[in-house]
Amino acid sequence: MFDFDMLGLAPALNDALKRANFTQPTPIQNQAIPLALNGHDILGLAQTGTGKTLAFGLPLIDHLLAQPGKPAPKTAKALILAPTRELVNQIADSLRGLTKKTKLRVATVVGGQSINKQIMFLSRGTDILVATPGRLIDLMERGAVDLSSVRHLVLDEADQMLDMGFIHALRRIAPELGTPRQTMLFSATMPKQMEELSRAYLTNPQRVQVSPPGKAADKITQSIHFVEKPAKPAKLREILSADMDALTLVFSRTKHGAEKLMKGLVADGYNAASIHGNKSQGQRDRAIKAFRAGEINILVATDVAARGIDIPGVAYVINYDLPEVPDNYVHRIGRTARAGREGEAIAFCSAEEVDLLRQIQKLMKIEIPVASGEMPEAVAPKKPARRQNNRRRGPKPQHSGAPKPGGQKRRRPRRAKAA
Repeated sequence: MFDFDMLGLAPALNDALKRANFTQPTPIQNQAIPLALNGHDILGLAQTGTGKTLAFGLPLIDHLLAQPGKPAPKTAKALILAPTRELVNQIADSLRGLTKKTKLRVATVVGGQSINKQIMFLSRGTDILVATPGRLIDLMERGAVDLSSVRHLVLDEADQMLDMGFIHALRRIAPELGTPRQTMLFSATMPKQMEELSRAYLTNPQRVQVSPPGKAADKITQSIHFVEKPAKPAKLREILSADMDALTLVFSRTKHGAEKLMKGLVADGYNAASIHGNKSQGQRDRAIKAFRAGEINILVATDVAARGIDIPGVAYVINYDLPEVPDNYVHRIGRTARAGREGEAIAFCSAEEVDLLRQIQKLMKIEIPVASGEMPEAVAPKKPARRQNNRRRGPKPQHSGAPKPGGQKRRRPRRAKAA
């Protein structure tokens, strides 16, 4: 395997990599970086945790270092689009570490934060803009950003952007970008719509794939516990108590479930926090920061964070609820075993989730080892009770009580109004 200093990167980047103790590129980096340095469009396929951020970040920064000059007000030279606020912040933090001793500026724009501060920052221009599509369009409509100088476009976790409906936002953003430009698209999976996306926005791309879609990182140990829903809380506490100091990420299917689970753990003396869609951006940022620093060691999350947490020290990922989309299982467990480390992924499966488990195993082409329990007979998950429509149809129902002759209750005579 090559060292980074053999890839032809700028000296400033090699120095930054050494300061960060990066010596050898991962397979996706080893294949993508030389092609990107030569100006090719890139279609990169790799599971989470394989170093995709540096795979596009290093050649991007290298190109910008070779193009001196301050960006004009409200403009950007490079645009990176990501589907979640957490992922935007993670990418920006990585790039700022590489550009610390250069004059390159990195800006972020995401929802849930002050748009006025973002407008003020963008008024000076930036070299690299990392953004969620929705907030970027808000800024475009306010005339706060001019994308005509963008010569480098990166779509990170493009498959999730498609899942979240950002294709319409991309169609709104792309015509505003400068040409000619280099485009790099990175994804963990390759659905049919992704092929269409690559044909629309990439020119003669070089395809880089280091593992088949649906495959987890090699150093993740997986196991499944068959446990009914009422017994899940006790099983979770049993597992957490076996390694109290380990950084553990617990995934719940719903926002309400994540919050309830976190509060129960805190009440029982566990050091836990939660992140989900009902939390403000500030709350989510503080929770992730505390988790990264080890101030809390249990983070309960929904899939909103499945691709936005890059914390090398995560030892366990626990799927308290199995995801309804099989691909999300791969993205969830990819939060452990980062950057070549080892990790453990534990899943709970109730009778209502047996079909979800089968879909996950079919996607990954493996049978997850059973740690406890026996696979129950699959049952259809209970559907939530339908809410009654307040608007009545047909005749008004009779009140309870003995019916009066003729099927009608006797009405009380109306009291005469006072004169």
